Amino acid sequence: MKIISVHKNSLGAELGLQPGDKIEAIDGSRVRDIIDYRFKVSDDQIRLKVRQSGELVEYDLEKDEDDDLGLDFEDMRIRHCANDCIFCFVDQNPEGMRSGMYFRDGDFRMSFLHGHYITLTNMGWKELKRVVEQRLTPLYISVHVTDPDKRLEMFLYGKDDNLLSKFEYLTENGIELHSQIVLCPTWNDGSFLEQTIADIHQFSPMARSMSIVPAGLTKHREGLPFIPPITKEYAENTISIYEEFHNRFKHADGSRFVVLSDEWYIRIGKDVPEREYYGDMELEENGVGQVRNFKEEWSDFDIPILKKETRITIGSGKLISDTFRNWFIPKLNAIPNLIVNYIPIENNFYGKDDVTVTGLLTGGDIIQQLQGQDLGDKVIFSQRIVNETSGEKTLDDVTLNDISKEIGVPFLVSPDEPEAFFKILSTD
Repeated sequence: MKIISVHKNSLGAELGLQPGDKIEAIDGSRVRDIIDYRFKVSDDQIRLKVRQSGELVEYDLEKDEDDDLGLDFEDMRIRHCANDCIFCFVDQNPEGMRSGMYFRDGDFRMSFLHGHYITLTNMGWKELKRVVEQRLTPLYISVHVTDPDKRLEMFLYGKDDNLLSKFEYLTENGIELHSQIVLCPTWNDGSFLEQTIADIHQFSPMARSMSIVPAGLTKHREGLPFIPPITKEYAENTISIYEEFHNRFKHADGSRFVVLSDEWYIRIGKDVPEREYYGDMELEENGVGQVRNFKEEWSDFDIPILKKETRITIGSGKLISDTFRNWFIPKLNAIPNLIVNYIPIENNFYGKDDVTVTGLLTGGDIIQQLQGQDLGDKVIFSQRIVNETSGEKTLDDVTLNDISKEIGVPFLVSPDEPEAFFKILSTD
C-alpha cells in the first residue's frame, strides 16, 4: 500500500516514513488494502515491513493497542460487479458521460466501509472467510430475489451463486447483514417477493433488515428488458401489503425486519412513518428514514439571528417538492429577515416522470430551469447532487462554479443538517 501523506507528530513520522513509501507487510502478512492495514495494525506489538527508496526496511513497534500510525494511503482499486442486472442504473445512462458513471461497484470492502449494497455473486468463499476473520460487520447485501431461476433471469449472471448458503455462513459466524430488494413490477414481486422475505428472515436476528425500494427507471433503457414503471396504484398496493409482511416477518423481540423506503410513501402523497418505524436509523443513507430524520432535525433547531434581509432560492427534485412547499419552506420563511423562494427541478435528463429524486439532478437541468428567475442573493441545493469524492461536480460533469456563472448568483450545496445550512447561509 502506497503512503500518500504522514501526519505530523504521528508514530509514522517518528519512524521517518515518507509519502511514496509502501507498506508491504505487517507481522509477515501482506497488506492488501486499508481494511487489512486497520485489522493488522491494531495489535500493541507489530513488525512492519516498508519499502523505502527501493529497499525493504523492517520496524519492530510497541504501541498502545488500536493506536494508528498516522498514515494516509492511495485509494483502493474497486472491484467490478460481475452481474448485468436488468434494473442496474449504470446501463440506464446515455452515452458520453464520464467513465465512472458506467462502473458497477461490486466490492464487499466498500459495503463495509461506506454502506454500499453489493450482491453476493461477487464474493467467493475466500472473501467470505476474510469477512469473518476480520469481523467486517455489518455488510449491505442486494438480494432482490432468492429463487435461483429468477436470480439468473434478473442478474444475467450465468450460474447459481448459492446465496442462502452464504447467508448461513456469514450469519452463523456473527456477521450482521442488511438486505435490499429493488422491486421490479412483474419480475420479483408477488410470490417471489414473499419467498425472498421468508428465505432471508430465517437468518434473523443477524439478518438485520430487508428494505424494499422501487426500481429506478430512466428514459435511456434502449435494448434492456422491459420493466413496467412504478405507478401510484402499484405503490399504494405495496404499502397495503406491507403490514402483512411486517406481522409475519418480525424479529423475535418484535422489532421490524421488513421496511419500505421513503419513496413509496412520498409517491402517493402520504407522510413517511414516525421515528419508531426506523429503529436506530441504520438505513437512512439508503433512503429508509431519510425524510423522517430530516423533519426531526428541522423541527428543533436554534433560530439564527439574521441582521439584514437575506433572499435565497432553494431547489430540489420533484419527489420531495410537496414536503418542501408545505412544510420546509414555510418553516424557513418564518425566520425574521429570511425570504426563501423554492423551485423544484424536473429531471429532463433522465426522465421527468420517472426519476424525481434530488440526488439524480444534473447541472444542465438546474441551469436551464433557474436561468432568468429572480433567485435572490444565492441558491442552495442539497449536497446530494454532487459526487462524493470531489463534492464539486454534478452527474453531467457541471461544476458548481459553472452553474453560478450561468444563473448569475452563487450556487452552493449544503448537507441536510440545519447547522451546516445556516453556516452557508451566513457566508458572504
